Amino acid sequence: MSRDILTHLASAAIVAFHDGALAAADTPWADIAENHRSNSKLWDEEDLARRRNAPDAEIVANKRAIDALNQARNDAVERIDDAILRALEGRLREDARLNSETAGMMIDRLSILALKIRAMALQAARTDANDSHRAACAAKLVRLREQRADLARCLDELLDGCAAGIARYKIYRQFKMYNDPAMNPHLRS
Repeated sequence: MSRDILTHLASAAIVAFHDGALAAADTPWADIAENHRSNSKLWDEEDLARRRNAPDAEIVANKRAIDALNQARNDAVERIDDAILRALEGRLREDARLNSETAGMMIDRLSILALKIRAMALQAARTDANDSHRAACAAKLVRLREQRADLARCLDELLDGCAAGIARYKIYRQFKMYNDPAMNPHLRS
């Protein structure tokens, strides 16, 4: 990935992408799309898993789908980070400020916030809900948008800092032990 792609990875482009205004192209955009798809499907599966009137077998199926989607989501985050770090090769310094969160993790959180904003906007506009419900949801929507703007600014600052050699992050790799038969004794038996 070239510096040009890094420039186009600004948070405004990511927010527009999550909101459906941009199409996926090359890495890391394909991985950003996969991450957002996984988060969207996770949202739906988690809603289904919370049903109280569903047969146990359906809830079990939802839980298994949640585990698989969570793995896909985390794998996409790591590929996003790999692509960004390749683009930054030669610019990251060991003595630069270490960020506790990776750019991929921040992009993942922006995806989740996009889903929350979309869902809260629907709640705030519901015609079958009372004024109190709509007003409470509208207030939450304002806070969610503020949170996304703050996180977007932090992502821009991290990427700019990395490009300038004054910030860095590390990929530690997530070890999803629950999906690994070598780690989860219940999957081995």
